[in-house]
Order: sequence, then structure tokens, then C-alpha cells
Amino acid sequence: MYKLIILFVLISFISCKSQTENKMQNFKYTNSLINETSPYLLQHAHNPVDWYAWNKETLELAKKENKLLLISIGYSSCHWCHVMEHESFENEEVAEIMNKNFICVKVDREERPDIDQVYMTAVQLITGSGGWPLNCIALPDGRPVWGGTYFPKDNWINALNQLAKLYKETPEKAIEYAENLTEGVKNSDLVKLNRNEISYTISNLNSSVNNWKQYFDFDLGGRKGAPKFPLPNNYQFLLRYAVQANDTEVLNYVNTSLTNMAHGGIHDQIGGGFARYSVDAKWHVPHFEKMLYDNGQLVSLYSEAYQATKNELYKKTVYETLEFIEKELTTNEGAFYSSLDADSKNAEGKLEEGAYYVWTKAVLKSILKSDFDLFSDYYNLNNYGYWEHDKYVLIRKENTYEISKKHAISIKELDNKVAIWKKILLKERTKKDKPRLDDKSLTSWNALMLKGFIDAYTVFNDKHFLDIAIKNATFIYTKQLQENGNLNHNYKNGKSNINGYLEDYATVIDAFISLYEATLHENWLTSAKQLTDYTFDHFFDTESSMFYFTSNEDPDLITRKMEIEDNVIPASNSIMAKNLFKLSHYFSNNYYLKVSKQMLSNVKEKAQQYGSGYSNWLQLMSYFVGDYYEIAISGKEALIKLKEINQHYIPNKLIAGNSKKSTLPLMEGRFSEKETLIYVCVDGACKLPVRDTNKALSQLKIKF
Repeated sequence: MYKLIILFVLISFISCKSQTENKMQNFKYTNSLINETSPYLLQHAHNPVDWYAWNKETLELAKKENKLLLISIGYSSCHWCHVMEHESFENEEVAEIMNKNFICVKVDREERPDIDQVYMTAVQLITGSGGWPLNCIALPDGRPVWGGTYFPKDNWINALNQLAKLYKETPEKAIEYAENLTEGVKNSDLVKLNRNEISYTISNLNSSVNNWKQYFDFDLGGRKGAPKFPLPNNYQFLLRYAVQANDTEVLNYVNTSLTNMAHGGIHDQIGGGFARYSVDAKWHVPHFEKMLYDNGQLVSLYSEAYQATKNELYKKTVYETLEFIEKELTTNEGAFYSSLDADSKNAEGKLEEGAYYVWTKAVLKSILKSDFDLFSDYYNLNNYGYWEHDKYVLIRKENTYEISKKHAISIKELDNKVAIWKKILLKERTKKDKPRLDDKSLTSWNALMLKGFIDAYTVFNDKHFLDIAIKNATFIYTKQLQENGNLNHNYKNGKSNINGYLEDYATVIDAFISLYEATLHENWLTSAKQLTDYTFDHFFDTESSMFYFTSNEDPDLITRKMEIEDNVIPASNSIMAKNLFKLSHYFSNNYYLKVSKQMLSNVKEKAQQYGSGYSNWLQLMSYFVGDYYEIAISGKEALIKLKEINQHYIPNKLIAGNSKKSTLPLMEGRFSEKETLIYVCVDGACKLPVRDTNKALSQLKIKF
């Protein structure tokens, strides 16, 4: 499993881009993708390749014509997907070979992560690595035969000709390859029920972190070497562990990572928001696409880190990121768009990665004038900040205090100058061609961003963040939640479609629980429970006590996968296990707790071996180590008391509350018209209620 996590990091290094330029009025070619809504599929609608979308009719056509399926998977902000499109899929010679010998299928991995999981596993088994674009050749029934990622044109032609010849002359060999490979796909990531006695101790956590430390880059943050990915769930667990285990070494590592990420080129120093990853070890030159799921989780991370450390840089990072989200990725309905592309047109009118974000000294001198030298030192227009071709990616190295001291300028004056610089450069940047927008809204990614706004509100008590959160939660509830209780995965142009995956349910349940904890409105908690019960009916596997990624109402693929390992987004099973733990407390539901414990037990051994791939699971393990507090606040001033509590970093607690009578098990019988009381409970045993917030806080023990 460790290998697969590393693969994800490595494969993304050779990946990515967005839509092609299709602004001509007349097109020589148009294929069936013109009827799709996915920006990625529409990007290929005028290729000479006769592309089809993945559906029942396409699969039946492959069987009818007895042609191999050529399955090409990517996403709209994927740079290397665009490169392969330009080199091969826009080429008539290549298209002729593809059309003659294959039924060619384009898949947006963001719309159909279930298909991507299956064929990504196949390609990883074939090549030892994976990535996007993902290209897989399969039998007409979908069983994979061969595959890879990006191919230069000549290599692609050669591979296609060999595969076409193989299937025509010796189809039995292709079938044999497919049978063996399909068996490998089915057997990968199998989860067996762990029948050992369930127990979790601090030594389990210590063991995992100690194994993990050998990969820490203590100087620059993140994982040793390059590329560097900001993996929010890694740092959320490590922050929690550092505080609860009183481990200053780990806490320093977390702060180094978060500081250098915020100072780095991976963080848009002018417009806010984070890019996907940096290609170097110092968080400098990013792969420039900005993904909603990264930014949502990073907002949660930096909010929690501020709550724990009161570092003003973290607060500033949260505010700038949310300003970017609100300005660039928020719809009038309160939904969030998916991403901004890495590529845009340069001054010569050609698509270029990062063209929108990089600067030359000449341009900066002309617009900053007398401030150029100070700006140059602040943002390292030197060898440290240099990228290529006389271009610079802005990056900070020294903190505000160090710069102010060096230049004999007050911190307040320096901050004012930085604010002015950002306005000037933002205005200048509007003259450039803007990166393309992927304007679909995915439920799971929206839920991650929703939680980001909720966490920011919880920590900073800024009602504007709560207003945006409630509007987005209402969008999910009214547009994506269907009458029969299921969630849809995708939303675009006023249309909700694609039956939801476990990641949609897990992330929405998590966000709705958080929204309840922030507002004390029980409808969000009730909705979370209803969605949870739906997942048991349609996703749960009683044999393994885990959840499938797809619903039992979805059409069958060659196998039904489970998502276990935490990656850039935590595994849907780890999120569900945490949800069940919390809901078991809210509703006194022992079955939820039993399943949560068993799910964690199933991955316990792997979590101790490879913390980075199981960090969200380790957060759940932390719930079982030491005391876990139920803080129940009842009375007319419940929200006031809640805001006071939220000034403190208390990772081992959940919040329940009401300003009127409630039938919620944690709140029943506790309401009083005369006073507001705070109850601190552990496993159903409560201390005497108190009126004063500080007295309630004194009853908590955060450290293990």
C-alpha cells in the first residue's frame, strides 16, 4: 500500500491540463462528446478521433463490432492530458489508426472516479506506476489488456499497431492477458476482517509516527526530496499528535511545513489559493493548476493550526485563500467550481504552463518603480526565486520581521506596502489571458470546501464565512440530495446527475456534522445521520465491515473497489469511520461505534507501517487513545459559550448544544430557561455542569 501512495505522488508529476482552444466558428471534426457537459470531454469534441463517452451504448457497440476499447482518462486542468491531445488526438494520422481498430472512450476521472480507480489499478499493475492521462486498452467487455500514461506520438502509434495486430491475429493471447490482469485488479486492496481483539494505545500512534519521521524534511517541510505535495490530512494528524503527545520535534516540523508552504510559490502570493504541488523541494515552482479539493482542506488545516499556535501567517493564509475561492470558484447558487487550469496563453498567444502567474524583472520594474528593490528582496527576485527563461515565481524566504529590520521599515508600513503591491500586480495580471475554468461542481469537493469555510468560521468567528457555508450546504441539500435519499455526484448548467460515490456521502456527512457543531442547528446533524443510514443500505459490505466506493444501484464494472488508503483526499472509508465514531456519540448508537472500531482494526497494521498513507485513520485512532470529550452546552446563551470554547484547540472533543429543548440523546433533559450550563462528559459519564466556560475548559485533558 505504501507503494501505491508513492505512485500517486510520482504519477501526478507527469500529469495535467485543461480545455483546448475551440473558439473557431467552424470545425472540421465533431464527435459524440459534443453532447456531454464535462469540460474535459468537451475539450475533445472536435478531435478527429471518434470519441465516445462511457455508457451502456458504447460498451454494446464495442461488443457488436468486436473491437478493443481504448479508454483514455484525464481531467480538464491536466497539463499532460493536453500535451497528448495536441500531439496525438488532434493528429489525423493517429486518429485514423485509433478509429479503425478501437472503440475510443474518453473519461473525465473527476466525474467518474469509479472507472478511473479500476483502470488506474490495472496500469499500476502493468507498469509499476500510473498517472494522467491514463490510457488503457481493454477487451470489448471492459477487462484491461494493456495500458500506460502519457505516450509521445510515435510510441503511441507503435503500441496501437501492435495491440491491433495482437487482437486480430492471436485474440486468445489478449484474452489471457486480460484474465490475469483482471484477477490482479480484483485482488488489489482487498480488505479482510481483522478478527483479533480490538485495542488502541499511545504506543500504536508512537510507532506509526516514529516510522514516519525518517521521511520528514525537517529543514524545508513536507516529505524529503521532490516533488512536494501539500497533504492536509497528514499535517492535521501530526499537529494533533504533536500537541497531544507533547512532541515538540513534530510540532516544529508541522510549523516548518506550513510556513514554507504559505511562503512558497505553490501559494499564489498575489491572488491567493494553492496550486497542486511544487516540482522542487523548497515549495517554489508549482504545477500551476488550482484544485478546489486542495484549497478546501488547506483552509481547514491552516485554521486549526492558527487555533493551536495563534500564528498570524496562518490566519492571513486562510483569509487570502477564501477570498480567492469566493472570487474565482464560487457560483451564484453557492456551489463551488472544480479548478483553474495550469495553462493559459502567453504574450505570443501560445498555451504555456504558468504564464498567468510568473513575472519578469522588466515588467515588475516598470509597474513598481521605486518600490522594486524592496519588493525584489521580499519576494526573492534573485537566484532563489528564479524559474526559467528570465521568469520568476514569487517566493518568500525571510519573514516580515526580518525584512522590516533589514530595510529599516516598520512592520505596519511593510504590510501596507505588500497590500499595495498585491493590488497593483492583480490589476496588471488581468491584462493576461486567464486560465480556463472547470465549471462543473462535484459534491465531494464542494463538501471539502464547505468544511473549510465552517472551520474558518469556527476559529475566526467571521460570520461572512458562515453565510457562505450555509449557502453551499443548502445547495447540496436542495440540488444534490435526491428524493429517494441518494446524493448525486455532479452538477453543471442547472442539472444534477451521476449517482454519488462513497466519497460524496462521507465528505457531506462530515461537513454537515461540522455545520451542526458550528450552528447548533440539529437539521444538519439529522441529515448527516440519514445519509449515513443510506450508505449502510447501499455501500456497506458486511463480510469486511467496510464500504464499497460505488452504490449497489450502479452499473457493474469489472470489479467493485474499496477506497482504503488516504491520499491527497482522505480515503472515503477513513472519513466514514470517523463519521460513525462521532454519530455514535450523538445518537448513542453502539452499532455505529462497533463498525467504526472494526474498520480501524482492519487497517491498524498498515497504519502503523505507513502513517502518511493512513493519517486520517490515525486521527480516528487518536479518538480511542486517551479521553474523548462530549461538550454539551444547553441554554439561551449556548452560542456565546460555544464561541468562547472555539478559541481553544481541543482536538479530542465533539460539540453538542441547544438554545431550547432538544430530544437529541446528548441534550435530552438538560435545558433550563434560567441559565446556560456546560456539561463535560466522557463515555456518557458527566462531571457536574458549570456556568463558566473557563471552568468547563479546566475539566478537559488534551494531552494523552
